[in-house]
Amino acid sequence: MFNSEPCDGCSRSISDALARTVRLIVDQRDVDSQQLCPDCFASWIRRYESEMQLSHQIVSTDDIIVD
Repeated sequence: MFNSEPCDGCSRSISDALARTVRLIVDQRDVDSQQLCPDCFASWIRRYESEMQLSHQIVSTDDIIVD
């Protein structure tokens, strides 16, 4: 059975069994929700992992002010 809603990433119809929902919740409030096909979900995961990786840059402590 196909979902009545298309993929929010590519607009293709997706079956309920293959659809993945990604929700962003901040302070118990929904900020964003996306229904994604498997390909768009895989792309979302790769982008998330890439953006969440720790940077190897060293931050200078000279810019940190502590009161």
